Amino acid sequence: MADLSLYITAFVTLFIVVDPIGLAPLFIALTQGMSPRQRRAVGLRACAVAAILLTLFGLLGEQLLGGIGISMPAFRIAGGLLLFLTALDMLFERRTQRREGQSAESAADQADDPSIFPLATPLIAGPGAMATMILLVGSPGAGWGHVAAIHGVMLSVLACVMALFLIAGPIERALGRTGVLVVTRLLGMLLAALAVQFVLDGMRGAGMIGMLPTGR
Repeated sequence: MADLSLYITAFVTLFIVVDPIGLAPLFIALTQGMSPRQRRAVGLRACAVAAILLTLFGLLGEQLLGGIGISMPAFRIAGGLLLFLTALDMLFERRTQRREGQSAESAADQADDPSIFPLATPLIAGPGAMATMILLVGSPGAGWGHVAAIHGVMLSVLACVMALFLIAGPIERALGRTGVLVVTRLLGMLLAALAVQFVLDGMRGAGMIGMLPTGR
C-alpha cells in the first residue's frame, strides 16, 4: 500500500508538471490547418519522442548532462529561449501564414512539423519533466522494479496527453476559425510568459538572479 501511494504521488506529480490539459489548446494552436491524419501523426510522434527523452533522463539524466558539462539551469534557459521564439510565431500568425502558402500536404509535413519542437520538447518533455524523472527514479535505495514502475507512470501520463490530442479536432470545430485565432494569440502570450519563467528559473538555479542589478 505504501508503494502504491508512492506511485500515485509520482503520477500526480508528473501529470501536474507535464500538464496534459494545458497542452491540448497549445496542440490545437500549433497544428492549426492540419488534417486529422496529420494531427494524429504529429501527436503520436511528439508523444513517442517525449517518451524516449524522458526515459533517457530517467535512466541517465544526471550522467548525461554532467558528462557534457550542461547544468539543469542552463537547460532551462535554452528551452525557454527556444519556446519564446515559438510564442512570437503564434502571436504574429507566422505559422498560419506559412501553412496557407503551402499547397501540397507533403510540403507542409516537411516545412512546419511541430512534433519534435516545440511539442515533444520543451512542452511535453520539458526541463521540469526531465528533472522530475531524475528525482523520482533516484529515490534512496530504489531498485530496478522501482525504476520500471516510474517509467510506467510516465507512459500513463503521456497516454493522457495523446488522448487529449486526439480530441483536438472537435474542440477546434467548436471554436471556429475566429475562436481559434483568438485562442492562438492568447496562448501565444501565455507561452511567452512560460518561456520567460523557464529562463528566470534557470537564472535563479544558476544563482544569477541575486547578481542582477535592480532598476529604479
